[in-house]
Amino acid sequence: MLRVIGAGFGRTGTMTLRTALCALGFGPCYHFTEVFAHPEHLRHWAAAARGRPGAWRVPLTGYAATTDWPGVVFWRELAEAYPEAKVILTTRDAAEWYESMRSTVFAAINGRFPETADRFRAFEAAEELADFREAGLIGRSFGGRIDGRDHVIGCYERHNEDVRRTVPAERLLDFHVAQGWEPLCAFLGVPVPGLPFPRSNAREDFRSTVLNDPAPS
Repeated sequence: MLRVIGAGFGRTGTMTLRTALCALGFGPCYHFTEVFAHPEHLRHWAAAARGRPGAWRVPLTGYAATTDWPGVVFWRELAEAYPEAKVILTTRDAAEWYESMRSTVFAAINGRFPETADRFRAFEAAEELADFREAGLIGRSFGGRIDGRDHVIGCYERHNEDVRRTVPAERLLDFHVAQGWEPLCAFLGVPVPGLPFPRSNAREDFRSTVLNDPAPS
């Protein structure tokens, strides 16, 4: 059963948060990289994005937390289905976030990384991945298109405000990963570990992580 719901868009520190949550005992945590380790999940994510109620339950079975896409598309449904779960909204400066998205996720979608494009074509669930990308990531997170800086940033800012308006303050942590362990641990009610706070999935590492199995939970 989910204990933590990540409501922040990708490229806001979602891999860092995944690593931190697992270190604190809130694993396994479902991040986008999980779909490459479990390609059979993608048909369920795509079905959920196309409107099949609760189709996301199958891939999330056995997970204690979720961050990033695909789960963020369904943050509202997850928050309603798991009323005891905490919600963490990872954010960063909107202009910086857009530039990170443009040079990583959107670049991969638009085929600007030849080695990544080859991996996508060879991926056994490439059709289902494309279906989720169009219906879920682009369709539901960005209103059907990812062209236009102002449009994309507007989608990002509206999403963040929607989460803040919807989730009760006592259940929500508005979190910048640069804040480190203290606010995260206080929110989750756990002690601060004697470990450096993780830093994961920097922009320059993106190509090497796409279509690779996730780190152990």
